[in-house]
Amino acid sequence: MTEFSARVEKVSISGIREVFEAAGEDAINLGLGQPDFPAPEHARQAAVDAIEAGETDAYTSNKGTAELRDAIAAKHDRDNGFSVDPGNVIATAGGSEALHIAIEAHVDAGQEVVYPDPGFVSYEALTHIAGGEPRPVALRDDLTMSPEAVEDAITDDTAAFVVNSPANPTGAVQSEADVRAFARIADDHDVLCISDEVYEPFVFDGEHHSPMSYADSDNVVVVNAASKAYSMTGWRLGWVTGSHERIERMLRVHQYVQACASAPAQYAAEAALTGPQDHTAKMREAFEQRRDVLLDGLEDMGLEVPTPKGAFYAMPRVPDGWVDEVIDRGVVVVPGEAFGDHGAGHARISYAVGMETLKEAIGIMREATRAVQ
Repeated sequence: MTEFSARVEKVSISGIREVFEAAGEDAINLGLGQPDFPAPEHARQAAVDAIEAGETDAYTSNKGTAELRDAIAAKHDRDNGFSVDPGNVIATAGGSEALHIAIEAHVDAGQEVVYPDPGFVSYEALTHIAGGEPRPVALRDDLTMSPEAVEDAITDDTAAFVVNSPANPTGAVQSEADVRAFARIADDHDVLCISDEVYEPFVFDGEHHSPMSYADSDNVVVVNAASKAYSMTGWRLGWVTGSHERIERMLRVHQYVQACASAPAQYAAEAALTGPQDHTAKMREAFEQRRDVLLDGLEDMGLEVPTPKGAFYAMPRVPDGWVDEVIDRGVVVVPGEAFGDHGAGHARISYAVGMETLKEAIGIMREATRAVQ
């Protein structure tokens, strides 16, 4: 057998998937990173209508349909306080591909990418795939990322740093002051800031802020998706936006690895973005209620947990053996070390399940906590 590339040998199967495969069929899954709601009816119907009209049988533009990119630009105007040219948007196969092409287009072999630890598993893996060097930075006690820690980690070899707010796996939301500082760092150090804003609609305390709103240079690109906001993870529709020069370089990667995002998904996402937003608002309300119930339960067990201000995850500090004990009792949670070395001693819990299921899981976790204390 021929040898494999050194880059791929540095990447392993996600620890999240390993937990899922080890769990029993009847387990309560608090490890899954997707909303437990259906996609909006008007979005699904838009895809059906486009399919039946024969509008989805051919490639779209590499960047996506003009109508979808117009809808994305209008969304940023409406929700985020910054404007983008629809020509500077690429529709991608989910936020995952958007992250991939952003890193591939900006990171040379040996260059560094700074990202939060614990953080989303793709940041390290995609850096390796691009031939880069991961530079994880430890988080504050409240699980937010410190601008000072990012700035200290930047060297002459740094190509990019990643901001993720609201964050996976922590549920942390960066303050406006932090986000302004991240924008300044991108400007002052002439380093790319990749802002992963996939969980943007789900902020319970405070507001969402984007570095794109504050940067004076073109050193910010924004990654987002329909996946979480509209419960459309399986549709695989995301996007990336930035300056014309950056989008053109990312397009060079996208056109060869993907050609274009799925046409039916593009029509569905356009409808989701331009149609009623009450579906997302209802999800946000449900997630906040579940968060509060979960926090009360974890604190009642005596576990320390920074209050997650967004997304749909909590990351308590847990005693040794807690994760295995919980999984053995039939509740899937993810060990914190799956998200980086600094995640050790934590567990990620997703509360994207119904309230009654969540309460049942809390009861089981309470029993597991007694067993290991």
